[in-house]
Amino acid sequence: MATVSSDLIDSATHAARWIADYCRDLPPGDVMCAGGPAWATVLEELAGAVGDDLAHARERVQRQAEDIGTGFRIIGESEERPWPVSPVPLLIDEAEWAGIAEGVAQRAALMEMILADLYGAGNLTESGSIPAALVNGSPFFLRPLVGLAPPGGHHLHFVAMDLGRSPGGEWRVLADHLRAPAGAGYALENRLAVSRTLGGLQARLNIQRHAPFFAAFRAGLAAACKRSDPRIGLLTPGRYNPSYTEQAHLARYLGLLLVEGADLAVLEDKLYIRTIAGLKRVDALWRRIDPRLLDPLAFDSHSTIGVAGLIDAMVAGNVVVSNAPGSAVLESPAFEAFMPRLARELLGEPLKIPNIATWWCGQEAAQAHVAAHLDTLLVGPAFSAAPLGLPEGKPVHVGDLPPDKRAALIADMARRPQDYVGQENVRLSTMPVVAEDRLVPRPFTLRVFAARGADGGWTVMPGGFARIGEHPDMRASVMGEGNWSADVAIYGGGPVVPVSLLPDASSVHIRRNPGTLPSRVADNFFWLGRYLERGEALLAVIRVMLGNSITADAGAALAPETIARLVGMIVEDGAAPRPPSLRRTDLIALARTAMEAGDGGWNSVRAINRSARAIGAGSRDRLSADMIRLLDAPAPNGGALLDRAGSLQRRFAALAGLSTEHMGRTDAWRFHDLGRRIERATAVARAVRVFGCANATADDLSTLLDVADSQISYRQRYLGELSPAAVVDLVALDPGNPRAIAYQVATICQHLRELPVLADDGMAEPQQTEATALSALVATATAATLDDATLCEIERRLRQLSELVARRYFLQGGEPLRAGGLTLA
Repeated sequence: MATVSSDLIDSATHAARWIADYCRDLPPGDVMCAGGPAWATVLEELAGAVGDDLAHARERVQRQAEDIGTGFRIIGESEERPWPVSPVPLLIDEAEWAGIAEGVAQRAALMEMILADLYGAGNLTESGSIPAALVNGSPFFLRPLVGLAPPGGHHLHFVAMDLGRSPGGEWRVLADHLRAPAGAGYALENRLAVSRTLGGLQARLNIQRHAPFFAAFRAGLAAACKRSDPRIGLLTPGRYNPSYTEQAHLARYLGLLLVEGADLAVLEDKLYIRTIAGLKRVDALWRRIDPRLLDPLAFDSHSTIGVAGLIDAMVAGNVVVSNAPGSAVLESPAFEAFMPRLARELLGEPLKIPNIATWWCGQEAAQAHVAAHLDTLLVGPAFSAAPLGLPEGKPVHVGDLPPDKRAALIADMARRPQDYVGQENVRLSTMPVVAEDRLVPRPFTLRVFAARGADGGWTVMPGGFARIGEHPDMRASVMGEGNWSADVAIYGGGPVVPVSLLPDASSVHIRRNPGTLPSRVADNFFWLGRYLERGEALLAVIRVMLGNSITADAGAALAPETIARLVGMIVEDGAAPRPPSLRRTDLIALARTAMEAGDGGWNSVRAINRSARAIGAGSRDRLSADMIRLLDAPAPNGGALLDRAGSLQRRFAALAGLSTEHMGRTDAWRFHDLGRRIERATAVARAVRVFGCANATADDLSTLLDVADSQISYRQRYLGELSPAAVVDLVALDPGNPRAIAYQVATICQHLRELPVLADDGMAEPQQTEATALSALVATATAATLDDATLCEIERRLRQLSELVARRYFLQGGEPLRAGGLTLA
């Protein structure tokens, strides 16, 4: 007779108790009770993972989300916050979901028809089905696009909708998102974080997967392009955008280029991306920036994140933009008042998922209705701009306002009624959420996504993500944006066939080139390498100054002259001001400023770290999670200053190890390593010039070996006293020493030989010529001839080489397009 594991019995017991406690707290009449078999399965999986500790479940799934790198930024904040994920997913059975998906696809099709008319024939406004004032009053109605048929034939390719479920189980549309629909990447990351915590849930409940949806979207964009093998980019505003992390994740997942406006250029009505190999055609953009900032020549002339001439390329039919600019006109809450009638007029059927009842006050009858029911309706902005009566731009319960604000709102509604809408007050159903160590009901909204496939039809993501309110109040207006998110699992039916975005294994064309490298990305990687090497070199000088030499006489004080030279290096680097004396207390103060100064313009270790972190934050689509985590890690606190310096230097060494051992030998890695080598060669040349002079003392030579991290190498070769010639040869001219100038120069030359060139005439480009001259200078030098003038010349040539690399490969602001590298590839 089969026996039942005690662990399974315990899991079922915990799940049953959690469900019973939860249902006791459930609001009256709420159908969202976690009492069915599917919910029991979820909670049994949760109990199997964390036992009886629900608080640990929340911590565990949050840790998974942080390991994935999920984050977001609040507008006005410089630091990212971790994305909050609930360990309990929202469950929807496939029969109920089929009705939701059908309603979402219907609404997407309706909005496409409305947009085609608004920017085309204009029959709906001419007939009065849509008031002309409603269209013209929207800041997102872009009049320059009237008459423009979007390339690919569609305005919409990707849409999102917020849905709410009433306590009785009826779904309503709360809002449409067409401008730059966000959240699909978070839905992916929620699924990944929860599946890592509840590993058996997928198989037990036959949960539908997200991959087919994204595959359909990518295929739909490709089908809209003219070329059979199109190049598609995701256009981001940059790393300070609140959802930049999500955008980077989506670009990596879908295999799209993550690009900013400065990466792109229009030439002869075609869109190109500036790459290290010249200009490359771009066929489609999935934009995530405000459409009014998309093209400074067509819309807002002050935009610095758009692409000049992009609309001309659209008019010529040479680039597909998803979604087409101007589509956000339908996001206005005022349009909700007309959607039911437009569905019957254009589709011949009612909306399958109704939106919340809305009255636009720009019409007399609707204005009168809102005025008569002012204390029972929500009053909100009709468009995206905040009217005078609602300075925060959010819907309010007029009955809850203090008298002065109520009077101001009513006065402005009478003065400009077209700026306001009245909406019914929707109550939401709840779902289980972990609060402390128990399950509690909390209201939620559901964000769903639809994408146009290759056949032109709409595909709806099975799930999406839920936003969960912090408080039990079930009014949608009170819940706001929500404090937590949850995975949404569509379950039921038979086993789900695994689907991947990867092509069939038998059809894969093997390649060893990772593809296009934008100039901006090359620039970022180059400077990331320089900053990391610069920080490590500064810490080496600080540690030696504080007395961390590993010579046989460790602990012995350095001569004042040598300490003065170390102080001079720190000061000349701009890391700290010159100390009043060389007393120990002044040296410690100098070291603290050089390490920790956060402002005052000092080029401290903290400032260098900040620059490196900024680059890492803008390169999430190309750096590993471990590297991002090390870059974002806070500086060590507590302990002696020397110990903190050592800890920081070991972190820099870990980052160097990750780049050396874990990054593929791509062009991006070459630029990263190129930056490191130029920075290291410059630092070592300077150190040799300071400490390897003709009158160098034993302390000077030992310090040079420490700063160049070559002390052990020297001791393995030479057992006697320090020899100036031997030390200089090892640190500067030995091609086998990975810290030597000669080694850096040889590596630089190798990288420049491997990087692409624009011309096909076989002639060396300026940066290659400069590297060859530098190599000859170092190769012909000897320890005896390597004087101050030669070292200064090496430093000058390294600076010149850096400028030539930047001139050839990186973005140069308003510089004319380098058409010499123009290609239709």
